Amino acid sequence: MTIQFNTDDNITGSEELRAPLIALISEELSRFSQHITRLEVHLSDENGNKEGLNDIRCLLEARLEGRHPIAVTNLGNTHEQAVEGAIDKLKTSLNTILGRLRNH
Repeated sequence: MTIQFNTDDNITGSEELRAPLIALISEELSRFSQHITRLEVHLSDENGNKEGLNDIRCLLEARLEGRHPIAVTNLGNTHEQAVEGAIDKLKTSLNTILGRLRNH
């Protein structure tokens, strides 16, 4: 599973930011890694330099082998909260989709 990390102009995509989030994503989605060929992470700050609640947006797009991509979005107060929420939503979607495949 390849993880591609993208940030908008309001978030600095430094190694200090990316490394722990990529490690979290890899660990949380490890049981799906044989089905996911590529995972794209898009982090953005919804209201730029202004302060606000739930203004960090995480979009996760999973490319599945032989299937259409799945995308989920989550908002959080911090990068970690946004990513963790998106991971939870993606795991739910993957469980549903891959569960259907196993039942056929």
